[in-house]
Amino acid sequence: MGTVLLSTTYFGPVQWYQKLHRAEDVQIERWESFQKQTYRNRCLIATTQGIQALTVPTERGGSPLIKDTRISDHGNWRHLHWNALQSAYGESPFFEYYQDDIRPFFEQRWDYLLDFNEAIRTKICELIDIQPRVVPTENFLCPAEIKESAFGTGYAQKSEANISQISFISAGQNIDFRSAIRPKNPQPDPDFEPKPYYQVYQQKHGFLPNLSILDLLFNMGPESILYL
Repeated sequence: MGTVLLSTTYFGPVQWYQKLHRAEDVQIERWESFQKQTYRNRCLIATTQGIQALTVPTERGGSPLIKDTRISDHGNWRHLHWNALQSAYGESPFFEYYQDDIRPFFEQRWDYLLDFNEAIRTKICELIDIQPRVVPTENFLCPAEIKESAFGTGYAQKSEANISQISFISAGQNIDFRSAIRPKNPQPDPDFEPKPYYQVYQQKHGFLPNLSILDLLFNMGPESILYL
């Protein structure tokens, strides 16, 4: 797949970790503006009531860049998130096996969202047993500078008016997934077809695709890498 460009994620979705696993090299964006209601500070899990979003609160003011985005302690969110995970996955096949690895993320404090997410990514890669080559970006690559779709010039129009609609766009050898992988209105991804795996509430809700990597990990354990 070459080099991919990804935004940082909070226990990112399966699709995000698929890119991380399959890419030759990965760049994690540090210089983009923080965007609300995205995987940058949100993950989706499966509960008895259906899909639930867990959101890390961030402080207002200051620099808008993701590298400078600070985590807020508002609302006792760490306790609430861990309780939600225990409730959702306590009966899953591998929750007990992995809980001691995941719990510290809700007991310790990180000042910056990017540092927090990178610590999570490192641990998840260790647990799934993948070894991506990851480096942070040194500057911001504007999508308007990107001239053609990674899947051919006909995959998306390239005018400035609809540049935001390009799902996977390339500059040089980079493939850009920063805006493609998102909770709302995700862009088409020919390389990602969610295949069902066991989920605790599957009989009640059917298979729920592309949830947080924790859903795959707690349900499939060491076989998670095979799914990616």
